[in-house]
Amino acid sequence: MTTTKTFPRTTPSALDIDAGGVRAFVDALESTPGVEPHSLMLLRHGQVAAEGWWQPYAADRVHLLYSLSKSFTAAAVGIAVREGLIDLDATALSYFPELDVEITDERSRRIRVRHLLAMASGHREEALDRARAADPSNLVRGFLLTPPDEEPGTVFAYNQPCTYTLGAIVRRVSGGSLVDYLRPRLLDPLGVDDLAWRRDETGAELGFSGCYTTTDAVAKLGQLYLQRGVWEGERILDEDWVAAATTTQVENPAEENPDWSQGYGFQFWMARHGFRGDGAYGQFCVVLPEHDVVLAITGQSLDMQAVLDAAWQHLLPAVDRPSDTGADTALEARLASLGLPPVPGGRLPERLADVELRSRPDAILDAVTFTRDADGVRVTITDDGRSDSVPIGEGEWAIEGALAASAATQSDGTVLVALRFVETPHLLHLRVDLDAGTVGTKWKTEPLHDGPLTLRRPAA
Repeated sequence: MTTTKTFPRTTPSALDIDAGGVRAFVDALESTPGVEPHSLMLLRHGQVAAEGWWQPYAADRVHLLYSLSKSFTAAAVGIAVREGLIDLDATALSYFPELDVEITDERSRRIRVRHLLAMASGHREEALDRARAADPSNLVRGFLLTPPDEEPGTVFAYNQPCTYTLGAIVRRVSGGSLVDYLRPRLLDPLGVDDLAWRRDETGAELGFSGCYTTTDAVAKLGQLYLQRGVWEGERILDEDWVAAATTTQVENPAEENPDWSQGYGFQFWMARHGFRGDGAYGQFCVVLPEHDVVLAITGQSLDMQAVLDAAWQHLLPAVDRPSDTGADTALEARLASLGLPPVPGGRLPERLADVELRSRPDAILDAVTFTRDADGVRVTITDDGRSDSVPIGEGEWAIEGALAASAATQSDGTVLVALRFVETPHLLHLRVDLDAGTVGTKWKTEPLHDGPLTLRRPAA
């Protein structure tokens, strides 16, 4: 297999992929209710067959991965196993000897590292809230004080404290942060320049979520696993680790959607085809070993099963199907013109200038202010003592920093403003009533662990 830090670019037909199938996949992403794509990269044989970003998203921007972060945390564990710092069969408790006297439940004491990796701690359901209630300041302690319902290793439950504890173990054995550990061992070898992690109030990376990086980095992680842990001739992950991580470690037939009930590995889901890491609102790293294919996607999608359904319906049959250069050219033009629609409607009113609006009760923001200068209208949002501002595009997206904005006057006379937090999946709508002097706010998708003024790449 070809390996490289910067993926070579070529055409789908050169890789025996029908570009028409890729176009049909793009069309499906754009037309399926509950699906909003932000980026995609399709690799075969270690080369880019197709890639695109929906403006105002862009190739050089990081994107919040939500639970796809777990697969990066697991890679850190895998590297630490290779270095002899972590033993898969050691108990989680053994890495936190200061808790030994307090953790008296026998099942809690029997949770092993491999059980954490496989979401098989023995808890029947998500334990995050219970763990936080047990100890608001030490999630590992709170988790280990929350007794499992069953014997560890016997039942699957998607459980954030499992991954948080894995991150804590890496920090404990390495003496530094997760990112510090990954930088020379994974990120630099793969050529991943930009990766940052949201930290909790203790200064620890969340591990289970909060990782911000590029679509290219997601594709590289998938390619590393496709190459059985080897990158440019250098072994980063042991082959037996990759084999275990990407095969079923615990059955999960009770999961509702077909691509979520095929079994779970080490912070990877098994699927109807291949395996994948994924995160809330449509962050995907899909690996298809039989076809030597990796698919990386970001988005703001509520219907994540629909994204995979579209891949199986359109992309999968396109592999090893005859194509032609005409289809390649048409796809290239299609991908070059991708964009999320700006807010439709009429011109912004002249009086939308030097206006400070009252937030309606229970609003998401504390204050919204509009100002007008020679370049047009700018909106400033304030929440929890912090402010940010961005120009407003009319008929387009205006981008500044980590925000993009578009607005138009609606038929009822109100002004609709769309604010995109372009380092995350999220979109916030502002409904401005100038006559009443008020602004209403509504998320298209609710952020899971951030407020509007922290929806951006964390500082290093």
